[in-house]
Amino acid sequence: MDGFTALIEPLRAELHAHCYRMLGSVHDADDAVQETLVRAWRAIDRLDDRARLRPWLFRIATNRCLTMLTGRARRELPTGTEATWLEPYADGRLGPEARTVARESIELSFVVALQRLSARQRAVLLLRDVLGFSSREVAEQLGSSVGAVDSAMQRARKALAEANLGPSQQAVLGGLGEPAVRDLARRYAIAWETGDVEAIVGMLTDDARYSMPPLPVLYTGRPAIREFLVGGPLGLRWRFRPAAANGQVAFGIYRWDDRAAAYLPGGLDLLRLRSDRVAEVVSFLDADLTAFGLPARLPPGRDGSTPLAGLYRHDRRKDDH
Repeated sequence: MDGFTALIEPLRAELHAHCYRMLGSVHDADDAVQETLVRAWRAIDRLDDRARLRPWLFRIATNRCLTMLTGRARRELPTGTEATWLEPYADGRLGPEARTVARESIELSFVVALQRLSARQRAVLLLRDVLGFSSREVAEQLGSSVGAVDSAMQRARKALAEANLGPSQQAVLGGLGEPAVRDLARRYAIAWETGDVEAIVGMLTDDARYSMPPLPVLYTGRPAIREFLVGGPLGLRWRFRPAAANGQVAFGIYRWDDRAAAYLPGGLDLLRLRSDRVAEVVSFLDADLTAFGLPARLPPGRDGSTPLAGLYRHDRRKDDH
């Protein structure tokens, strides 16, 4: 068993991220990876060429995900970019060797767009464009033909192009530069902690969107978002802590609770930037903040303030080596 674990461990993070992209759920990805490793352990003696370990493992994982997608009720996506069952993904799960392309492929808008593809198209696109397998390898993994794979690939790429995802957040963050991103994050957090609605709204694009999975609600545009904030959230006391999720600017948010005499988790906010403004906020209300390396509660007073210095680094040297 120890030998099997040593063999598999270098691929575990990549395998988990692949299952997350396929399924849109961290918990479902956990189950898919667990089942994949059990099946791989049972069949490892039949793998003649260890150099084929990676495509072999991803064949098992992909087909397990396809089975899970077939077995569950079809989840209809509402109009726009919201998918209320989606879960945020901790960047730390990608591992210390994660490249920029890995973070781009877990950005929320990309994962949502994947859910709009058929399960087969999703698998082909991920295996080809994200994981870098050839059409022949993908055909072998899916028990299909090269022609069928290329056809599915063409349809999947066309659908993504029509989704008009825009530049990746990694490109946006790199274009802004680390100091500007850090300053934007600091100003956004301070505006929330001080209840400054005009400052928050002033950082939004005209067509900004605000959603709160798993609630099926969406606020679009500055006036609607302002009305929502004034009528609800900004009547409460908040603390923000920076997080690393889906390759985007993110915060763990904490709401003051009189009975607990502490700030308790209120969700995980993912921000999508367009240039130097916030184009979208997705607030995952049920997120487990401890999964993102954040505390289960914050104490009262300034000890609960937001330490933003040195955060949201965009270090190209680390990405490229």
